[in-house]
Amino acid sequence: PSDNEPLPPELPQAEAITSTIGMASILFRLERAGALTVCRSAGDVRDAMAKGSIAAIFHIEGVEAIDPGLAMLDVLHAAGLRSLGIVWSRPNAFGNGVPFRFPSSPDTGPGLTDAGKALVKACNQLRIMIDLSHLNEKGFRDVCELSDAPLVATHSNVHAICGHSRNLTDWQLGAIRESGGMVGLNFATGFLREDGRMNADTSIDIMVRHIDSLLQALGEDGVGLGSDFDGAMIPAPIGDVAGLPKLIDALAARGFGRALIEKIAYRNWLSVLERTIG
Repeated sequence: PSDNEPLPPELPQAEAITSTIGMASILFRLERAGALTVCRSAGDVRDAMAKGSIAAIFHIEGVEAIDPGLAMLDVLHAAGLRSLGIVWSRPNAFGNGVPFRFPSSPDTGPGLTDAGKALVKACNQLRIMIDLSHLNEKGFRDVCELSDAPLVATHSNVHAICGHSRNLTDWQLGAIRESGGMVGLNFATGFLREDGRMNADTSIDIMVRHIDSLLQALGEDGVGLGSDFDGAMIPAPIGDVAGLPKLIDALAARGFGRALIEKIAYRNWLSVLERTIG
């Protein structure tokens, strides 16, 4: 089967700026309303958790709003941006994303542009975490070579189980492990299932299988939850964030101890944030 979903056209920068600033404004208005805390460091996350507040990291996926001179990066960083994905799945001025294609390797096009390479170096200097999810294989290699931070894919799965272009191959997982980085499990059914289908009738078992495989590839400190609740088809037994305890119960039933479950649920994220954003 093949899932060659056509991608929307590239986004003009002016439109991307309007969209990015609009969404950032929503984030800060939610904070003013007391709904969450915008966190600029791992310490901020710990403080928010201690107060019982939702801890939010300002992240953008696809940097179409950022100019090749990186002036907007400085402004967004000052506003609290601490994490970015260079691409969504379409190309932009900085690099190329993988298309929604099954079966397919992630080797689907050229690597980072010169602007993309400069962006990686600037993110290292500013301590902005770089998210490798959606980036193609050559772009991933470029980040590996340029970045001095742990490699992180916030919402990706195991290509050996589900051969989708969005998933990570063995060498990519090896590179992430070597850097002390981590991977967050993506709950989207099309990146979980062996047949690559977007089908809500998908069991929690396949999620556990990906977690098992990620643990083997990355070790106990390299695996977290990435969800992708916004805009993806999630297994019906999970549904939304309220279904997360069912996944935790499934891990416990598989024999995962409390300490390991806590690492997967949040401690590994806190650790990698400490080592990337500070």
